[in-house]
Amino acid sequence: MKKLVIVESPTKAKTIGRFLGKHFTVSSSMGHLIDLPRSKIGVDVDNNFTPSYIVIKGKSKLLNQLKKQMAASSVVYLATDCDREGEAISWHLRERLKQGGDKEFLRVVFHEITPQAIRKAFANTQPLDLNKVNAQQARRILDRVVGYLLSPLLWKKLAKGLSAGRVQSVALKLIAQRDREIQVFNPEEYWKLIAKLKREQKNSLAFDAELVKHKNKKLEIKNAQQMDNIVLELKNARYFVAAVKKAEKKRNAYPPFITSTLQQSAFSRLHFSARKTMLLAQQLYEGIELGEKGQIGLITYMRTDSVKIAETAVENIRKFIADNYGANYLPDKPIFYKSRASAQQAHEAIRPTSVLNTPEQVKDYLDEGQYKLYVLIWQRTVACQMRSARYLTNNVEVSAKEYSFVARGIVLLFDGFLKV
Repeated sequence: MKKLVIVESPTKAKTIGRFLGKHFTVSSSMGHLIDLPRSKIGVDVDNNFTPSYIVIKGKSKLLNQLKKQMAASSVVYLATDCDREGEAISWHLRERLKQGGDKEFLRVVFHEITPQAIRKAFANTQPLDLNKVNAQQARRILDRVVGYLLSPLLWKKLAKGLSAGRVQSVALKLIAQRDREIQVFNPEEYWKLIAKLKREQKNSLAFDAELVKHKNKKLEIKNAQQMDNIVLELKNARYFVAAVKKAEKKRNAYPPFITSTLQQSAFSRLHFSARKTMLLAQQLYEGIELGEKGQIGLITYMRTDSVKIAETAVENIRKFIADNYGANYLPDKPIFYKSRASAQQAHEAIRPTSVLNTPEQVKDYLDEGQYKLYVLIWQRTVACQMRSARYLTNNVEVSAKEYSFVARGIVLLFDGFLKV
């Protein structure tokens, strides 16, 4: 008999099915099959908030199909995502499917969809994580209680069509608080005086210096009249270099991406919405057809709050840096980043499944959005294991009468991680 593997999406099923071979049947649940009913609250508030789950409308046929496949299989592997939602999907599937026969259910957890990771996961099955299941249920019940009990109150007190939610109501409060701060903010007028200076020698380059002090006290120019008076006082003044301060500074690479930082960087650098970023990341995670290599996941799981990178991956990245950029770009020891205390340490940061799959090598197999996001992830991952960039900073204090100006300059000494 074959072995049944259940995942969430058809793309993921196709990728994993190619790795496992003919002795496995890999099927997709198409996301959640079981949920709270949409027509009512579905939570017994008076009985310890007990949820009442049903098969989602339109999913009964798919559930029956999975039951038939289970009947023809020797064992069922639950290979949904490794987060709370994935754990809940597996738990619901087990609870429904076990009613149709006495089969063994095994949980399979992996953070990347590559042949090595899949083989390791299937060789090391584990029980369902009921803590994750309970966490997902608590969140789902809160969604329902807040939405279904507070929204009617808004209709009664304010206007029809309004809604409340576990997340949206808190977000709305933050927006309202910020709006109140904007309304009570009193703008203050300020001016900046920039002098364009150059040495008396012929062909010397001009540079900008900002006025910062008067009689060795911090100067704030608050109106046009004050500005005109200063300009008039400095007319025909001679400017002298009073002091030069030089210092070497380092700039470290950022940690590898977690979900929130990936969304932020994709928005600021690529102008991608959070929804678009996660959709593209899902596609890169579930598998891309790479010609002769076949379909393979290009990045690790994209819903994570951990900056940890597996030691084997770190070793491969360091070797890649030494081979492609040179030993002077490689730190003496691997760089490990610390996740916040609440992070799920079993997860990894978002990184390429193989640093050898460079953006140039996979570009022809990706659409424009996939490629841009993969470049962002690949560069951030490689950079996080490279030496710091080093700069020489120059602060020049320029005096004119009783006024002090400052000119600032910076020179790159060693590009370090900026090389990527």
